[in-house]
Amino acid sequence: MTALPAMRAADSGGGGLRLGLRANLAQFVLLVAVNALVGGTLGQERTVLPLLARDTFHLSASIAALTYILAFGATKAVTNFVAGTLSERYGRKPVLVAGWLIAVPVPALLIFGPSWGWIVFANVLLGVNQGLTWSTTVIMKIDLVGPARRGLAMGFNEASGYLALAATAVATGTIAAHAGLRPAPFLLGAAYVAVGLGLSVLAVRETRQYARAEAARHPVPANPDHRGELTTGQVAWITSVRDKALSAACQAGMVNNLNDALAWGIFPLLFAAHGLPVAQIGVLAALYPAVWGFGQLLTGWWSDRAGRKHLITAGMLIQAAAIALVATGTTFGVWAAAQVLLGVGTALVYPTLLAAVGDVAHPAWRARAVGVYRLWRDGGFAIGALLAGAIASAWDLVAAIWVVAVLTAASGLLAAVRMYETHPRPRPRVVNDKKD
Repeated sequence: MTALPAMRAADSGGGGLRLGLRANLAQFVLLVAVNALVGGTLGQERTVLPLLARDTFHLSASIAALTYILAFGATKAVTNFVAGTLSERYGRKPVLVAGWLIAVPVPALLIFGPSWGWIVFANVLLGVNQGLTWSTTVIMKIDLVGPARRGLAMGFNEASGYLALAATAVATGTIAAHAGLRPAPFLLGAAYVAVGLGLSVLAVRETRQYARAEAARHPVPANPDHRGELTTGQVAWITSVRDKALSAACQAGMVNNLNDALAWGIFPLLFAAHGLPVAQIGVLAALYPAVWGFGQLLTGWWSDRAGRKHLITAGMLIQAAAIALVATGTTFGVWAAAQVLLGVGTALVYPTLLAAVGDVAHPAWRARAVGVYRLWRDGGFAIGALLAGAIASAWDLVAAIWVVAVLTAASGLLAAVRMYETHPRPRPRVVNDKKD
């Protein structure tokens, strides 16, 4: 009963704040919708851009991977870190709106860019957009729901983004098959940006006060590393190296997105090399994020009950098996099965890693910890582009896929050895949570 006055004091508007999914359902659903638009903005590229690089700009697989995915991944990784710091200093909503403003020119650059350099620049802007908007929607949902439903919240957040990405990959593949690679597929992305910006300006509310409210009633941890007053450098060191669970999450997230860079930049070219038409490539490009997206609706909830560590370990090993299946396959059916399996493995990992970071990090520096984790995770895009592009150039596409499969298996084993279980033990619920 003593927690409630502290929570009211933390509300800058003077009213009482209540953490929980039900108590904040309207804003939570709105943020789910906004993140779907974030995912769709990225999805406009998934099917079309590798083919645009090959057919319009006549680039090899290695050059394409070393440019647009590298530009996107490196920019997004750094922006994730900045987004966490900015959202603690200035609030979540301004960062979200800024992310959408930066995305405004992206569809036009993809449509009218006369050289590959313009496409790379579009992906730099897209990386900033995704780093600011996706990071902020993650942080805002964690703010609203509190500790009891953290995994479920992350499941909904990531599901909305990747289901929209998958649907957009199918839609743009279909559009491209009938209307060409430019401009029609990217008009869908322009619509996403317009709606996302409008909702973020007009309807989304600030949530930073919810994190402050949770911090006010947060028990003082025994471990001094996890207390509230830490510099950004200390947060980065603890998240990246010192804490075993946080550092294990960072490496697993990085390898997971290394896989995604492979699926984005190399898989479509492998499928095309075996004679698959654009429409079928679009279906394969969508299967993986679709299963990943739907699966997170279950796995986020599951991690709130079964814990985080075993789902993360299993997910990485399943991903390794799926990538190996892509390397051995030569037909649409085998590749479709591999994409489904890859989606299952990623669904086990993706929301669970974010929930684990939220479990360990103190509310006072949680946004920065999420930013550091996402810095490592999305750095996997850049590393994957460099690695896969270099190996594909030196040997071939299949060799690049096999190397990533081995790295993914090693990552899962490392998480099994290093990570401790982060899910909080059941405890009595306070007044503000009892209706959730």
